[in-house]
Amino acid sequence: MKYRSIQFFFSLVVILLLALTACGTTTTPALVATILPTSVPPTSIPPTPIPPTPAAIVEPAATKPANPSMILATTTSTQDSGLLDVLVPDFEAKTGFSVKVVAVGSGAALTMGQQGNADVLLVHSPAAEKTFMEGGFGTDRRLVMHNDFILVGPSSDPAGIKTAATALDAFQKIATASAQFISRGDKSGTNAMELSLWKSAKLDPAGINAPWYIQSGQGMGATLTIASQKSAYTLSDRATYLANKANLSLEILYQGDNALLNVYHVIIVNHEKWPNTNLDGATAFANYMVSPETQTLIGGYGLEKYGQQLFIPDATKTDAELGLK
Repeated sequence: MKYRSIQFFFSLVVILLLALTACGTTTTPALVATILPTSVPPTSIPPTPIPPTPAAIVEPAATKPANPSMILATTTSTQDSGLLDVLVPDFEAKTGFSVKVVAVGSGAALTMGQQGNADVLLVHSPAAEKTFMEGGFGTDRRLVMHNDFILVGPSSDPAGIKTAATALDAFQKIATASAQFISRGDKSGTNAMELSLWKSAKLDPAGINAPWYIQSGQGMGATLTIASQKSAYTLSDRATYLANKANLSLEILYQGDNALLNVYHVIIVNHEKWPNTNLDGATAFANYMVSPETQTLIGGYGLEKYGQQLFIPDATKTDAELGLK
């Protein structure tokens, strides 16, 4: 009986404890703290900033000039050689000027300048250029570049000019053999050089209407084509010949005489005499042609395609250094 009383007492205690638990008796904060693990706040890692994508570097567009249109009168050799195809777009992109190229003989280009029909000239007829400047038609004349003239003809070389001692000797051999010679006959710088060589050789085939002497009246490229078709000789600037060589049946038969030097100048037409000319454009073009960057372009032109320079840059030289008076 005593044992049952004790058993009853413990049962009652258990029931009371269960009842207290069911009634939601709360555990003290201190007790909770001892039961639960300490909470460690997550480490705050700031995101790596992503730099903004840099804007593409674009060369600033050239400011368009007030009067952007200009006219360049030049010899056909600068056009036929392909040089202007490189220089003119570069000049336009850098300055904002728009260039109309009129490629004619130097004589015709100088006439355009005399009449105020061009703003700037790029020519290769030194004697005629000096007359132009002395007449007050130009205000600024600057040395740009040079190459040389060459005598080309059929590989058979009927006049035997390969053995000529000088350029004059070569011309005399052509006349003696009455071998066909194609002259430009267009008062260009090349034509002026040719006529001066005939004169120095004391010959005048044009004046005596020699049947072997034919005047094409055309530019250098066309004249070379005619000479090739007729298996004739002609005088050419080296650049135009090399640029057209693949389509010609002509070889270089005489070269190297100092008398065959071919020098180019840029000339600004006199704005006071012809107020309608574009002085700003002409000045910009003249400055461009003698700038170090352009001189580098000129010096490198032809190296990759022809394996040699077509023009030698001369802006840092003087006429006297090239043997010009």
